[in-house]
Amino acid sequence: MKTVFHKQFIKQYSKLPITQKRRFEEIIIIFRNDPTNPNLYNHPLSGEWKNHRSIAFGGDWRAHYIQQDKDTARFVAVGKHSQLYK
Repeated sequence: MKTVFHKQFIKQYSKLPITQKRRFEEIIIIFRNDPTNPNLYNHPLSGEWKNHRSIAFGGDWRAHYIQQDKDTARFVAVGKHSQLYK
């Protein structure tokens, strides 16, 4: 799976603690090789995040993406659950 990152995602990612950046880097490798891997807790979202999906990368941390086409995911937001679901 090809991954691209929205500028909002990049801005949010730059503010993450180094530990979470490392965890995301590990999980994105898994995602690129197998987006359905159960360790990702990949699931569809609803409400204001309808048409988006979310993966987990440690505790309360999530990354949201849109499936652009069958081979490309655009990551649009990253943060703690409480930051993303206000």
